[in-house]
Amino acid sequence: MFILLPMDSDNTQEGRLVPLNDVKKWALIEFDAGEVVEICYFDTREEIDAPVEMVIVVSDNEYVWPFIEHQIIVLVAHTQRSIDEVMESFIFKELHELAY
Repeated sequence: MFILLPMDSDNTQEGRLVPLNDVKKWALIEFDAGEVVEICYFDTREEIDAPVEMVIVVSDNEYVWPFIEHQIIVLVAHTQRSIDEVMESFIFKELHELAY
């Protein structure tokens, strides 16, 4: 499974999840068998050719219709900001579905 995160940098340890309007890098996380396999960074979404199944955003107020139109699941990380926090919350099903 490929999970997309809008980030403020390509630093895996210090990068933070940011609103879609503030994205500087896109983190594409390959997730399999309950663990992160690989993290790749991209400058634009158009560079990504992997089949993204899920995107995680910081707020229910994000403009996510382009993802929904491509049948990409949208989850919200209200308080989690680092990749480790986000993925831990994903594993334990602590992220929220988008509230319309």
